[in-house]
Amino acid sequence: MKYIITKQRWSLIIVALFLFCSGNAFAAQLELKSPNGEIKVFVYLKDKISYNIFYGLDELLKNCSLQLDLQNESLGINPNLKSKKVSTINETITPTFPFKNATFSNNCNVLLLNFKNDFTVEFRAYNDGVAYRFITRKRGEVIVRNEGFDIQFPTTYLAQLSLTGSFISSYEYPYSHLKTTDYKETDRMTTLPVLLETDKQYKILIAEADLLDYPCMFLKSTGNNGMISAFPKYPLEFGEDGDRSLKITKEADYIAKTSGTRSFPWRLFVITKEDKQLVENEMVSKLSKPNVLGDVSWVKPGQVSWDWWNGTFSPYGVDFKSGINTATYKYYIDFAYRFGIPYIILDEGWSKTTRDPFNANPDLNLPELIKYAKDKNVKLILWLSWLTVENNFDLFKKYSEWGIPGIKIDFMNRSDQWMVNFYERVAKEAAKYKMFVDFHGAFSPAGLNITYPNVLSFEGVLGLEQGGNCKPDNSVFLPFIRNAVGPMDFTPGAMINMQPEFYSAKRPNNAAVGTRVNQLSMYVIFGSGLQMLADNPTLYYRERECTDFITSVPVTWDETKVLYAKVGEAVVVAKRKGAKWFIGGMTNDKSRTIDLSFDFLPQGKEFTLTSFEDGINADRQALDYKKKTTTVNSNTKLTIKMERNGGWSGSLQ
Repeated sequence: MKYIITKQRWSLIIVALFLFCSGNAFAAQLELKSPNGEIKVFVYLKDKISYNIFYGLDELLKNCSLQLDLQNESLGINPNLKSKKVSTINETITPTFPFKNATFSNNCNVLLLNFKNDFTVEFRAYNDGVAYRFITRKRGEVIVRNEGFDIQFPTTYLAQLSLTGSFISSYEYPYSHLKTTDYKETDRMTTLPVLLETDKQYKILIAEADLLDYPCMFLKSTGNNGMISAFPKYPLEFGEDGDRSLKITKEADYIAKTSGTRSFPWRLFVITKEDKQLVENEMVSKLSKPNVLGDVSWVKPGQVSWDWWNGTFSPYGVDFKSGINTATYKYYIDFAYRFGIPYIILDEGWSKTTRDPFNANPDLNLPELIKYAKDKNVKLILWLSWLTVENNFDLFKKYSEWGIPGIKIDFMNRSDQWMVNFYERVAKEAAKYKMFVDFHGAFSPAGLNITYPNVLSFEGVLGLEQGGNCKPDNSVFLPFIRNAVGPMDFTPGAMINMQPEFYSAKRPNNAAVGTRVNQLSMYVIFGSGLQMLADNPTLYYRERECTDFITSVPVTWDETKVLYAKVGEAVVVAKRKGAKWFIGGMTNDKSRTIDLSFDFLPQGKEFTLTSFEDGINADRQALDYKKKTTTVNSNTKLTIKMERNGGWSGSLQ
């Protein structure tokens, strides 16, 4: 049979080819694949911009949409595509401070969609996830009334949520484990990051990156097996609210006022079939603006002896009266010097009042302590409330003159645009005087520490600070969720350890739920640029072999490998610094045995493994542990046992 192509049909074919080659402005569907082809994003341009995400043939997210509502227009409604561009990024990133790896690959495919009304939507597809962001090219300032992030689930998923009843949030809530079909529109919203577990064992970690001059995103239920964004409004007026915060008395009807020409924060999904990839992922680092400070060799990540958790007045067997005084802090300095710890923190109580950052309390001679510490190669970090910092921004210059290398700032407990900008203003001002910052009472990291590497850690976690409420059942989720997006000031190191049914403790004899080795493992598993030793130096002296292990663990790493991972149950991580490896494992409230392979070690080389394991009675007496020494190589197979709420730790050299 012959096909006759008429002149009219030729015209239609030519028009169709022209539209396809020129960007296909009327296309109903665009496709973007990950470099390995497994993850696919289908973008639809109809009455709005929507997308579906697949892993192979499995649909993971469907009927998702995005929208940016400005004062006089909504970007993403009835989009008019001008052009599209597909490209590839394939580079190696060397992070300023490697909390996981000294280098890692940044390889993705990029789809740039340029629309009329001077805006672009950029999608990126990685082998382990997807991200998108808005880019605008507007004159002057713009008012952002809202941003629409709307995702739907094709079936019932299990959501790991940190629920909060207000935008005034400490970001320290335990994970709630809800089926997405049970998560109601009237339920509390959740902070980021959020982890979804699908019916086919895929994991989807939702987070944000490159968050600057913009509020944090929260999520809430659509009431119909989906989630939508929620943002705190911009605060306009404040009132008194004690010595460490302000009360918001008036809010705007918008979430941000910002430059009209800018890129907005990334909305990202880490997507994997292997739980270990959640722990290993570097997505926030890949998507955040690189270091803007230049040479930051003056920033020294390290361990810190911390006074607050154990009560400051907790040292005993000494010849001075313990308290927030010169003699006690000299004791902390001596301890830090003895074990090679570079810093100690003077937490709340060091100053005459919480509003006064320049005068110490009468029992504490700060100049004498600074000199005493300097002679022992130890430096002091000072605690302040954010309100005191805001009211005394000249303190950075003064502290630098005193020889203070960094400060711990507390009680922000908000993440509206004003407060997000406070973080950046602090990072900039501190950098001017070569000082670093630890943000306590903080939201989860979203890239600020990448852009300003003098920001060494954030709290935003239910950590050891909460005593008996901090349980291994919750903490074992942290490597997969909270710590997966950035450094985490969990403050580990308890030397008094109890199983939950026996827990009864408070300062000055604070304790942790879980075994001793569970605490040791945290120094390997949990990442932070300022890793605390939270307990009393007297106890660390008494528990010398545990302290020797803790203080031998670095805070930056050359390589990270996850040896075992099951979300919410257990994780075992191996990390390398130079030629030395460390291993940390932790479990939930179930005891378990795990078979480890040491094939990550270089072939043909023997290593001495010094390990700490839960003792035979650790399931009841959580202080019980056993230290062992053996020889291993790349062919070694080892079965480890972790008791309930327990752990396993080791070093290889």
